[in-house]
Amino acid sequence: QVQLVESGGGSVQAGGSLRLSCVASGYAYSNNCMGWFRQAPGKERDRVATIYTGDGGTYYPDSVKGRFTISQDNGKATVYLQMNSLKPEDTAMYYCAANRRRWCSWRPSDFDYWGQGTQVTVSS
Repeated sequence: QVQLVESGGGSVQAGGSLRLSCVASGYAYSNNCMGWFRQAPGKERDRVATIYTGDGGTYYPDSVKGRFTISQDNGKATVYLQMNSLKPEDTAMYYCAANRRRWCSWRPSDFDYWGQGTQVTVSS
């Protein structure tokens, strides 16, 4: 079955950096969409970044644009999220997600597989 395993979360001070990794197994990695979502307590799950594995096209919301970078290693079926200039409002559980729809979406419901989540805490 498909498994997404995240790593790299932790606690940092504002202005710091973290790098998240997500390794996919049992997944048809090529020409699909993978991404990162985050969810803070009492809030909805929101897209942070997505990448279309076919051509490497990426998307970021304004809240993280210029600070976060999603990348991939096709050979390892792994996506990364480099997070720089972290802010306290970036504090959330971060989830890796993947779909089998050959296109990227902002909606969590359009993703078929999810990792267990990794906590990111940014202190001021």
